[in-house]
Amino acid sequence: MAALPAKVEAIIEKFGPHPARPSALRLDPGVEPDKVVRTHCCFCGQQCGIQLLVHGNQLIGFEPWMEFPFNQGKLCPKGVKRYLQGSHPDRLLHALERDPSSSHGFRAVQYDHAVSRTAGEIKRIQSQYGPDALAVISGASLTTEKTYLMGKFARLCLKTPYIDYNGRLCMVSAAAGNKKAFGIDRAANPWADILKAQVVWISGANVAECAPITTDYVWQARENGARIIVVDPRVTPIARTCDLFLPIKPGRDVALFNGILHIMIEKGWIARDFVETYTVGFDSVAQYVRSWNPKYTSEVTGISEGAIRQAAELWGTTTTSFLLHARGIEHHSHGVQNVLGAINIVLASGRIGREGCGYATITGQGNGQGGREHGQKCDQLPGARDISDPEHRAHIAAVWGTGPGELQGPGVDVYEIFRKISLGEIKGLLSISFNPLVSLPDNNFVRAMLEKLEFYCAIDFFLNETAYHADIVLPGSLHEEDEGVVTTAEGRTIKINQAVTPPGDARQDWLIIQDIAGALGRERGFTFASPREIFEELRKASRGGVADYSGLTYEKIEENFGVFWPCPDEDHPGTPRLFEPGSWNPIARGAGPFYFPDGKARFCVASYSPPAESTDGEFPFILTTGRVVSHYLTGAQTRRIGPLADHTPEPFLEIHPHPARELGVSDGDRVMIESRRGQMVLSARVAETIRPDTVFIPYHWPWEKSVNQLTISAQDPISRIPEYKVCAVRIRRYAGS
Repeated sequence: MAALPAKVEAIIEKFGPHPARPSALRLDPGVEPDKVVRTHCCFCGQQCGIQLLVHGNQLIGFEPWMEFPFNQGKLCPKGVKRYLQGSHPDRLLHALERDPSSSHGFRAVQYDHAVSRTAGEIKRIQSQYGPDALAVISGASLTTEKTYLMGKFARLCLKTPYIDYNGRLCMVSAAAGNKKAFGIDRAANPWADILKAQVVWISGANVAECAPITTDYVWQARENGARIIVVDPRVTPIARTCDLFLPIKPGRDVALFNGILHIMIEKGWIARDFVETYTVGFDSVAQYVRSWNPKYTSEVTGISEGAIRQAAELWGTTTTSFLLHARGIEHHSHGVQNVLGAINIVLASGRIGREGCGYATITGQGNGQGGREHGQKCDQLPGARDISDPEHRAHIAAVWGTGPGELQGPGVDVYEIFRKISLGEIKGLLSISFNPLVSLPDNNFVRAMLEKLEFYCAIDFFLNETAYHADIVLPGSLHEEDEGVVTTAEGRTIKINQAVTPPGDARQDWLIIQDIAGALGRERGFTFASPREIFEELRKASRGGVADYSGLTYEKIEENFGVFWPCPDEDHPGTPRLFEPGSWNPIARGAGPFYFPDGKARFCVASYSPPAESTDGEFPFILTTGRVVSHYLTGAQTRRIGPLADHTPEPFLEIHPHPARELGVSDGDRVMIESRRGQMVLSARVAETIRPDTVFIPYHWPWEKSVNQLTISAQDPISRIPEYKVCAVRIRRYAGS
C-alpha cells in the first residue's frame, strides 16, 4: 500500500483515520423542541419526508412525517439517525489554511482571509496559465439551487469549461441510455405505479440496503399478487423474498437482456401495435439478438437456461410490469449498453406510459436527479440543455446577461480532470461536497494528483479525506442549515426547509461561492440574497428545456408535497407519469409521447462486450463493490454518526464457502486482497449468498480500508462512468498483525 504524505499522517493523528465517535447529542424526552420543521432526509435519492425537532438552534430528534406520500413516516436506519451528525466535534467551525509548520497540518484562519487567499490563487493561476487551468468538482447531494450556481460560477465567473460532479459516479449511464431511447433523462413513473405491477424486475439494485423504503413498495406489490424477479451476483435481502433470482456473473447484464428479448421474439411476446406506432429501430435490435439464444446467454451470464426462460415468460406474458435498476448494471465500462438492453425489453413489451407499467432508475445520491439537470454536468446547461447546441447556449447566455460566445464549450468528466492534472493542464481545483480520494477508482493515482496541484480549495462541513490535501478549507453547510429544492428518484421536486443556522464561521454554500466571486471582482450575476432568488432565475433558465421547472414555485411544491417536472407553467399540475399519450411534451409537440421530434422511442442495439479486466490464473476472482444499509457514499457523514458506525464499523470481504475452503479461510479470518493497482487487508465474511467466482467489498471507508485502491479506472465511452462493479483480484489468508 502506498505511503501517505507526512502532512496527511499528521492530520490523521489529530482527527483519526476513521471518524466514528458517537455524538454526545441524543433525543432527551425531557427537552421540548422550540419548533418542528418539515423537510427531507439528507441521504439517498428517495428523499423521505421527516420532521426535525429543534431546540436552541440544535437538532434534538425527529418525528415521522406521516402525510408525506412517498414514505408515509417510514425511515431507514440512516434517516432515523441523520439528526445526530450536526453536533459531532469534527464539524468545521472555522476556515483552515495549510500550515507546514503545524503538527496538525492546518491552522484556523479568519473566513475573509481564506476567501481572499482563494481568490488570489485563482487569479494567479488563471493569469499565468489561462482560464482553463482551473477546475471545479461539485456534489449531487447539494440543492438544485446550489448545483445551478456551481455551473454558472464555473462558466460565467471562472470562464473554465472544467466542471463536473460526483453524479458522474452514480446515474450517468442511466441518463445517457434514457436520452438515447426516450429523449429525456428521468424516471418514467412515480413509485406508486409499482403497486399496480404484476411483475417487478429489479436488476443490479440492492434495494433493501440502498433504498429501503422502496422495498416496501416492492413488498406491497407482492402482497397484491406481483411476481418479483431479482438479478444480482449476490442474494441481497430483497432477493431472499423474490419469486425468481438470477445470479448473474458481474458485467454481463446486457447479455441477459438480449437473451430475454430473443425469447420474447421467438415466442411472440412482443407488443407489435405499440412497437409499430410508437418506436423505431426494432428490426435492427431483433436482428442483433438472434444469436442470443438461451444456451449462449447462459454461457455468458452464468445463469441456467431454465431460469432465463422462466424470467422471459414471467416478463413477456404479463399485462403490467415495472423494471427498476441501479448501479449494479450502470457501474461498468459498458454501462450504457446495459441500460439500453433493459429499456429494449420494456419497449418491446409496450408496457410504459400507462398506469402500473413503468421503468425507473433508483437514484443513489440525495439530489442525483436534480443535480445533473441544471448545469454542473460537464456537457449540460440548465434545463438539461446541450452545451454544444447554439440555440441552447443562446437561451442561457440571455438569462445570464452575456453572449453565447462567452460560454465555454463542453468540458470533461471528473476522472479526466485528474488526468489533466497529471498532464499539467489543470493547476488549481475547487471542490464542494465531493470526496474523490475515497470515491474515485484507483485512488492512489488520485492522491498523487491532489499533491501535484498548485492550489486546492475544499468546501465542506467535515474535513473529509480529500480535504486533508487542501490549501484552504472553507466551512460549508449541512442539509438542515439551508433551504432549496431537490428532485427525487421519482422525478418529484421537493422543498428542503432550513431548521438551524450554520455554527461558528460556517456559511451556507451558495454564500461562499458568491463571496469568492466578489473577492475575484467578478460579482456580476452572483449577488443573490437567498436561495429563492436563485430558484427564480433557475426557473427562467429552464423554461422551454426538457427539464422545465418554470411552472414550479416554493409554495406550489410544498402545497402539493412535491411536483413532478416537466412543469411548464404555474397552472400545470406537473408530470408524474411520462409518455402518456397527450401529455405535455416540448419536443414532440403532439407528434407522440416520447421526447424526439417524431414522438417515437428509439430501440438501440445493446451490444455486448466483456468487462475491461478479465480474471486469469494470477487474479482469479471478480471483485464487485457496493453499499451497506448503515452507510452512505464515502461515509464522511455516516461514519460520524455513532449508532451507524457501530452497526458496520469496518469494511469486509464477502466470499463463498467453496473458494474460502480452498484458500483455507474461515469466517472472521484476515485476508489480503490484491489487484493490479493495490492491496488491502480485511476480515472475511463467508456466505453462501454470493457467486463462487465473485467477492464483494463495501466502499464507504478511506485510506487503507478503501476498496478503491483496488478498482480499475476503465470508463464507459459514452457516460464516462467508472467500472466499479468488476475488476480482477487474488486473495490469500493473511498471517500478519
